Amino acid sequence: MLLEDTANDFDGWQGLVSDSFVPLDTEPQRRGGFRGRISARDYDSVVMSQVNANPHAVLRTPELIARARSQAHGRAAGTNYFKVSLQLDGHGLLIQDGREMALAPGSLAIYDTSRPYTLSFDSDFSSYVMMFPQSRVNLPPGTVGQLTATPIGADHQLGAVAAQVISQAGAMLPSLNRATGVRLAGNVVDLLTTVMADELSAASGDVDERQRLWADITDYIDTHLSDPHLTPSTIASAHFISVRTLHQIFEGSGETVAGEIRRRRIEKCRLDLADPGQRQTPVAAIGARWGLNDPAHFSRLFRSAVGQPPAGYRRSVHAD
Repeated sequence: MLLEDTANDFDGWQGLVSDSFVPLDTEPQRRGGFRGRISARDYDSVVMSQVNANPHAVLRTPELIARARSQAHGRAAGTNYFKVSLQLDGHGLLIQDGREMALAPGSLAIYDTSRPYTLSFDSDFSSYVMMFPQSRVNLPPGTVGQLTATPIGADHQLGAVAAQVISQAGAMLPSLNRATGVRLAGNVVDLLTTVMADELSAASGDVDERQRLWADITDYIDTHLSDPHLTPSTIASAHFISVRTLHQIFEGSGETVAGEIRRRRIEKCRLDLADPGQRQTPVAAIGARWGLNDPAHFSRLFRSAVGQPPAGYRRSVHAD
């Protein structure tokens, strides 16, 4: 997706923000004319946008969420997203999950499109907004929910680093070729995941045992993705627990153990296929590198997750 457009009235703005992100309602904050501009680019499902607009409010309502879930197609129908905003100029307010957060230049905030939220700006403003599937974050969605409408990284050095990287990436991405842009956008999501994990760790000095086990197990999965014999049984054995207990640990995470292994393998393959330095590496070799030794099976899994076969995905990423 490449979208660069300006709305010169409020009706046009509502359509523009919904096309750029997920369906949203909008409300004016003052009488008179309105002008807003969005520049958005999609880097393999990581959407990076710069928003400049007059005062207004946007609302992700329960009705819009329910409507999206009932649809059989469309971006919002099958995927839940996180959005991270970096305020550049102006002031606003984010409301979600019973919390309110003031937005000021330099503030970093996260919100969840699968639950209602409101963003309200009382002056002209500018911000960078990153939107990415929750599946790209190596943390349980319910745990990340503790961070919505809170200042992300405000008291930690990592937060300042993330804000700086988002700002620099937002300025650089439009000038990069697609393959490099996809990799950079993915790296920014990885950095944001690290910031969120750090924030959660600082907020809960006594980590829940089940959450600790989940983190240990997913780290183990990442370390052993190249092993084609990685299974729930081998994972459970390595952690001295039963397979039943292993499955219980993953309950509520939104993914089964086997599904988590597949998701992470496909994500690694997708990153390698988008890497300009690996354009000459055979597709089958990339699959085998991450434990998917059967080329036909690898192709089916990749197509199911990404929407096109590995070779076709590589061609589309390197088309620019």
